[in-house]
Amino acid sequence: MGHEPPLVRDVFPELVDELAELLRAEGEHSLALCVRDVRLVAGCGCGDDFCQSLRTAEHPPGQPFGPGHRCVPLLPARGDLILDVVDGRIMYIEILDRPPMRRRGA
Repeated sequence: MGHEPPLVRDVFPELVDELAELLRAEGEHSLALCVRDVRLVAGCGCGDDFCQSLRTAEHPPGQPFGPGHRCVPLLPARGDLILDVVDGRIMYIEILDRPPMRRRGA
């Protein structure tokens, strides 16, 4: 049995709380529940200093998500938060131009 990546809520709890609140405000109640169970598969890896995006599911970088994909832009107080969702599953959390996130316990 393989090692499961950590839950984003265990690593960045403030981010998950904010996402859940913003999703509820947009009427995305199902995603507001799902965001609590997404896993931190990897960081974006782009190296841009303004990007803190997170991959929350396995997917080849640079490849389109394909059928069932939609973008869910949110309206945070600072920066940009955009979710890539495929068939109701959050695949990627785009986090741009925001203050540095602190890992829980760091």
